[in-house]
Amino acid sequence: MFKGEFPTPEDRMGGISMAKNDLALRVGGAAGDGVSSTAESFAKISARSGLHTWTYSSYQSVIRGGHVWTQVRGGLEPLLSHGGDPDVVLCLNQQTMDVHQADVLEGGAIIYDVDGVKPDSTKVRKGVRLLGIPLRKKAQTLSPNALMRNTVALGAAVHLFDMDFRHVESAFKDIWGDKKPEIAEQNLKAAQLGAEAVKAMGGSLQLGLKYSNEPKYLMTGNEAISLGALAAGVKFLAQYPMTPASSILHWMAVHGPKYGVVVKQVEDELAAMNMTVGAGFAGVRAMTATSGGGFSLMVEAIGQAGMTETPLVAILVQRSGPSTGLPTKTEQGDLNLALGAGQGDWPRAILAPRNPEECFRLTAQAFNLAEIYQTPIIVMSDLYLGEGFRTVEKFDFNVPIVRGMMATDGGVGNAKEYKRYQITDSGVSPRALPGTKGFQHVAATDEHMESSELISDVLSGLPEFVEERRKMHEKRMRKLEGLRKDTPPPEMWGSKNADLTLIVWGSTWGAAHEAIREVEAQDGVKVNSLEFPTIFPFHADATQKLLRGVKQSLAVEGNYTGQFSRLLRAETGYKPDHFYGRYDGEPFASRDIADKILEVVA
Repeated sequence: MFKGEFPTPEDRMGGISMAKNDLALRVGGAAGDGVSSTAESFAKISARSGLHTWTYSSYQSVIRGGHVWTQVRGGLEPLLSHGGDPDVVLCLNQQTMDVHQADVLEGGAIIYDVDGVKPDSTKVRKGVRLLGIPLRKKAQTLSPNALMRNTVALGAAVHLFDMDFRHVESAFKDIWGDKKPEIAEQNLKAAQLGAEAVKAMGGSLQLGLKYSNEPKYLMTGNEAISLGALAAGVKFLAQYPMTPASSILHWMAVHGPKYGVVVKQVEDELAAMNMTVGAGFAGVRAMTATSGGGFSLMVEAIGQAGMTETPLVAILVQRSGPSTGLPTKTEQGDLNLALGAGQGDWPRAILAPRNPEECFRLTAQAFNLAEIYQTPIIVMSDLYLGEGFRTVEKFDFNVPIVRGMMATDGGVGNAKEYKRYQITDSGVSPRALPGTKGFQHVAATDEHMESSELISDVLSGLPEFVEERRKMHEKRMRKLEGLRKDTPPPEMWGSKNADLTLIVWGSTWGAAHEAIREVEAQDGVKVNSLEFPTIFPFHADATQKLLRGVKQSLAVEGNYTGQFSRLLRAETGYKPDHFYGRYDGEPFASRDIADKILEVVA
């Protein structure tokens, strides 16, 4: 599939390049200072102003202390990353000033508490306004504990960007209004104090953005995964909280029960996977979610589901490894783990959404694939996609629910003749749920015959049963052909006859697209990207067809060894000409990819 050529920024503006069609606010402080909640409030305000919105949070795994910051970017046109240097930095402590003051764009501003934070004017770019406001003192005019100093600063930022204050009120009511309307009202007053302070210090930045004030849907990738599961009819989630997958558990615990979902926070990931296998075996659409360390604990039990041909969906939201690694940082380092999960070969599909829309769509599809092919399906995301807020178009919740081949559908003539693991051309056998009258069978983790009788103990060495093992193993693995046909193929996006092709998967998609637009508009270099929403079973034939037109390639992955590049070479024989890996815990920036593109084509 080849996605059509895209317009340059000049094309989109009728041939005239617009000086400013986006904004970026960076909020920084220590863990416990309310950085995340302040940034999330601004993201809501941005989305309700009609801006396409994208966020990224950099934080540590401590309750208090450390350096934490979040960037919120809003644009008149769809965004592809959290952007680069910000227009405004909101400094809640001195360390934020020290780290970020030099990054603020010319014509921007730095908001800080004049009574506790001091800028270094020699490190600030020309034309940056230093707005020292007594944030704590202003907050204490409304409440003695000064917790609302963040809200004072937020109001200052909203006025700098000329945003409508009714969106501030709407966001606060959304956060506190139902239970504590007096707190929402108090915070609104605090935000107005910040806006009044900016008015007295020269007013807004005059960026000239024209807000439509038509609100957009805003959600994280993890929320989109949860919504996709609900739309697909999930009825059971077992999970142990592990960053960055924890918010799936949090969201489902709040919203799932009213849709009939049983949500279990269990003692560890072994229990989570085993309970999910049990629920899937019982006929319930079941899922679990974790990150790399938790998934490592799950691999034996997910292999159990592969042997017993039990459907389930496992969400793997990657973070930096190995072991505990960087618990709050992003990476694409778990592909080998997903490919090799569970000893031996068993059929699986691995889907890798690139954005929240695909998080929703591919998760919903995963439940159908799991039941049609009676096997676990793995959906791989990462911290950058899973925890970052993005604006999205409205989802279509009319998801078809396909339960696959059931023994009670009429495919089995007589219950006495029922063979749970009947050998078929597709590899899929008729499935009977526990308790279905007459359809008794064994579902053990040992190898078995069509009838489900076990062969792994006293029978496995006899020639007759060696042959049974071969036939049964081949039966299971034939499911891969069906999975390959039913999973989305690779796509080529961008210019035809490109000088360079990027090879990407997962969340790297956004920064790669933005980099491509950048180098085409500014440097005249034609670049496209080859992308893989399905990692396994690998679409080798489709990939080879797309590779025929590639002149030169650059693989971009969030890991050190090029895990996907090695899979690509193993499946097709094609080795990317160049590799650009990132493994420091931070997401790819479009500017870095653009620089690498120019280095390669040079």
